[in-house]
Order: sequence, then structure tokens, then C-alpha cells
Amino acid sequence: MTAAVSLLLLCLGAPAAPAEKQTALWEKLRARIEAVDRRLDGVLGVSVKDLKGGMTLDVRPAEPFPQASSIKLAVLYELYRQAEEGRVDLGELTRPPLPRVRGGGVLQELGDQVSLTWRDVAVLMMGWSDNAATNVLIDRVGMDTVNGRLAALGLRATHLRRKMMDLDAARRGDENVSTPAEMRQLAETMYAGAGLSRERARDMMAVAAVPKDSPFRVPLPEGIVVADKPGSLEAVRCVTAIVDLPGRPYAVSIMTTYLRHDADGEAAIREISAALYETFDRLARSSDLGRIISE
Repeated sequence: MTAAVSLLLLCLGAPAAPAEKQTALWEKLRARIEAVDRRLDGVLGVSVKDLKGGMTLDVRPAEPFPQASSIKLAVLYELYRQAEEGRVDLGELTRPPLPRVRGGGVLQELGDQVSLTWRDVAVLMMGWSDNAATNVLIDRVGMDTVNGRLAALGLRATHLRRKMMDLDAARRGDENVSTPAEMRQLAETMYAGAGLSRERARDMMAVAAVPKDSPFRVPLPEGIVVADKPGSLEAVRCVTAIVDLPGRPYAVSIMTTYLRHDADGEAAIREISAALYETFDRLARSSDLGRIISE
């Protein structure tokens, strides 16, 4: 390349060589995810954002998908916003009423005398995907209020339409829905602590990051903070997460539906999670030119 051409490219704002290399790595990540999409006997949606570099990667980002338990992130955010506004005391004790829905969790196994703080109830919702706990929180914060908050954030395709285990509502088509891009944006909003004090935002993310079983977490090494909420229904597997990788945090939402085999959706989430971590880990530990110097 001549000096004149180099000067012209610089004046036109052409990316420097290190940026070109990172773009090439990003495109290889895209190719890995698109390969998962081609193999999956179902429909895949993905939205990823590099929270340091700002790059995004999307597959069907604006398509609506069933959210299953991933919608519980919206309930958690609303709970903490109301706590910030003085409308909820997270330390206040509540006695979850009977009867309680089943379908997983802890409350369904406990008696009618149990008392928990609102934060405890949120921990059950996030760590054990407790459906009864989720319904208690929906009653506390209000379904319409959750949806109003989502709309105020510009997340107009994301809707909490029913409580957990309400099959009659689901049969009517009142599914809890969102898109990969909007759930990823919700995760970013929570990570940024929008509308929350620093201490309350930190606590909310700690609740979101409580240990849980998830195919998304399987490829990730221990010690990384992962604030995630997986979801599962028949023919549906999904997850929305913030991976707080030191030096290179990222937000991601992975959704699958129309699955022929549920296990295929879980495998797709594991494979994409592995591809993301392998890419972001290299970016976190590399120089601008791609060299890694290990301890």
C-alpha cells in the first residue's frame, strides 16, 4: 500500500489494523452461531453485545419468541425499581399465600406458616425459578406496572401477559413474549443499574447471579459472575444473561422455539455460550494485535 493510499484511508476513517483483526474474529464468531442455526431443527434467535467494544451480533433479533422463565428478569427489575422509589421494602416479611402453583421451585413444598422477605422471594424466583414465588411478586408489583416499565424503556415487544403455570391463559394466546434484541437490552439496562442507586443495582445483579442449573453456564469456568435467567417450555428453550467477564463483559439473549427435540435447544444454547466465551476471553486477555501473555 502506497503512502498516498494509506493517507487517504486514514482520512476516510478506515479502521486500523487491530480493529480489522477484531472484526475478523467477530465474523468467525458469527459463522459459528450461524452454523448452529443451520443445524438446529427449530428456530433460533440471538442477540449479543460486546459491552466494552460496542459490537453487536444478531440472528432474528426482532422476532418474538416465548420467554418462559426468562421473563422473570422483568419482574426482578420492577421489584428493585419500586424498592428504589420507596414503594417496596425488600426487607419486609411476607407470608406467601396458599394455594401455590407447582411446576418447580421451593415454595410449593413449604407450609402455610413460612415467612420470607421480598428479597428472599426474589432469590427463589431467580435461583430456583420458583413459579409460586414469581406469582407472589407479580401480585406485589403489578403486571400492568411491569409492562408500563418495559414500555417506558422502549421495549415494546416485551410483555408479561400471564402468571406462571396459567395454562388457560397460554391456550388463549396470552404468552409472555419478547425478542432477542429487547431481552438483551433489558439485561444491559439492569447491568447499568438504570434508575437505581449503585448499592441497590449491585444487590439486584447479585440476586440475578445466584447459582442455577442452566445449559448456558455449562461451558463457563467457575468464578465468572453470570447474571442469567434460563427458561424452558415444551419446544422452547431460552436464556438471557450478562457475563461479567473481567475486561470484556457481554450481554446475550438466546432463544429457540419450534424445537423438534427440547434437548436440541439446550445443546444450541451450550454451543453458542461456549463460542461466545472463547471469543470474549481472547479479546479480554489479548493486546490490540492479538497477543496473549499468560501469567
